[in-house]
Amino acid sequence: MFSVVRAGRNVARLTQIAFTLAAHDALFPLDLVPAAAPALRLLRLLRKPHADAAGRRPGQRLAAALQSLGPSFIKLGQALSTRADLLSEEVAADLSTLQDRLPPFPGAEARQIIETELGRPIDRLFLSFDDEAIAAASIAQVHFARTVEGEEVAVKVLRPGIELAFARDLDLFFWLADLAERTQPGLRRLKPVEVVRTLAETVRFEMDLRFEAAAASELAENFAGDEGFRVPRVDWTRTSLRVLTLERVGGVRIDDRDGLIAGGHDVGDILAKAASAFFNQVFRDGFFHADMHPGNLFVEASGAIVVVDFGIMGRLDRKTRYFLADMLLGFLSGDYRRVAEVHFAAGYVPARQSIDNFTQAVRSVGEPILGRALHEISVARLLAQLFRVTEQFEMETQPQLLLLQKTMVLAEGMGRQLDPDTNMWTLARPLIEEWMRANRGPEAVLADTIAGIARTVGRLPGLIEDLERLARDTTSGGLRLHVDTLDDYVERFERAGHPLGAALWIAAIALVAIAIALWR
Repeated sequence: MFSVVRAGRNVARLTQIAFTLAAHDALFPLDLVPAAAPALRLLRLLRKPHADAAGRRPGQRLAAALQSLGPSFIKLGQALSTRADLLSEEVAADLSTLQDRLPPFPGAEARQIIETELGRPIDRLFLSFDDEAIAAASIAQVHFARTVEGEEVAVKVLRPGIELAFARDLDLFFWLADLAERTQPGLRRLKPVEVVRTLAETVRFEMDLRFEAAAASELAENFAGDEGFRVPRVDWTRTSLRVLTLERVGGVRIDDRDGLIAGGHDVGDILAKAASAFFNQVFRDGFFHADMHPGNLFVEASGAIVVVDFGIMGRLDRKTRYFLADMLLGFLSGDYRRVAEVHFAAGYVPARQSIDNFTQAVRSVGEPILGRALHEISVARLLAQLFRVTEQFEMETQPQLLLLQKTMVLAEGMGRQLDPDTNMWTLARPLIEEWMRANRGPEAVLADTIAGIARTVGRLPGLIEDLERLARDTTSGGLRLHVDTLDDYVERFERAGHPLGAALWIAAIALVAIAIALWR
């Protein structure tokens, strides 16, 4: 019954969305679903586009439609801006300009939310509080204030009712993604459900401002002592689920080239600091700011870059960082065979595929991009093109790389605004190579091996206890190792993550059983 109600609700909502897309002449993404063709023809007959849709590129029309659909669809559009494998590169580029801006809600409501969340009258928290928001986005808005201790702060407040609005639309996205996977086999490798899950997790973190405060704190800890990159201090006493208070920062927006020069800053030095900070976040720490548009980056009088807005953060495990570094260095050095090998080694391309053919495909991506002048090279564009050619090689979508690609697009755009003749990847390449030597060289491999052995040795007492427990289980009431019991033990050991693996556990169980039988 619930599934029928859910389907009916989502179909009704989808109809509204379809009419909005038709009004902006932006139904083309639905052309990916062949079964939708009859409905699309009917929609195009029933709803004529607005006059202002004429003359706009498809991506611009889609961006306008998503903007009008509200917060959830703005987030969806930003996520789709990384998916040149789903949409054309031009459409993805147009969606990357989609701005997460909405009209602010009244300052009186912000005051009420703050008092409710923090449990105190606002005049006991702040000497002054600006009712006019300095910035308003889909999930929250920001007000400047001065604490009772006299500190200048920025107070971020969630929009009223935002959780329910996102919950409704995310349910629709999951429903559509699941429907696509079940009915469109060709779309399964793109992992639509997992992509929506990643979006939902990102939104869930954004809607609990304690998580954002924790992200800011972690990023600040990672850059402790770095004079070129700074994170504002969190005021934990004025932070809760729906309220975040941070140190107020000043400075010049990083894309204001004239303002930077007027302030006595060297734009080349600023770009080098930005490249270093980005590299350290991605490779050194595996924890990066994933919304690095110019409005979130400022240059202080000291020359330090200070970053704000920590609602969208990305993580990469060590294995993914190794893959990424190997791949980038392979591309930048023109070693396309190496690029192909790391894809196979990571399991991203199935072993049954031809590595020679995949190397040729990789070259077809790299040569047109890397044959340009260094300052024209776009790693984000390179990744987008790579995703586009992988369908024939059954390479599945890697959601952990999509957020990174989006961040690369933003970082590259910022770098070109600062200095069109310098490429930030050229600046970061020595850092990547040094990191690779430190983490992938012989000494690093030896250290990892020793650490692995140490972890295994540390598990031995637990393994022995498991064997003793197994022996007691099999001897109580006689030896009864039914095949289902054996499967249960193997499954338990696999879930526990024991390093011996299921096959060795089967052998161990058999040896214990034989020993007990002989002893009896």
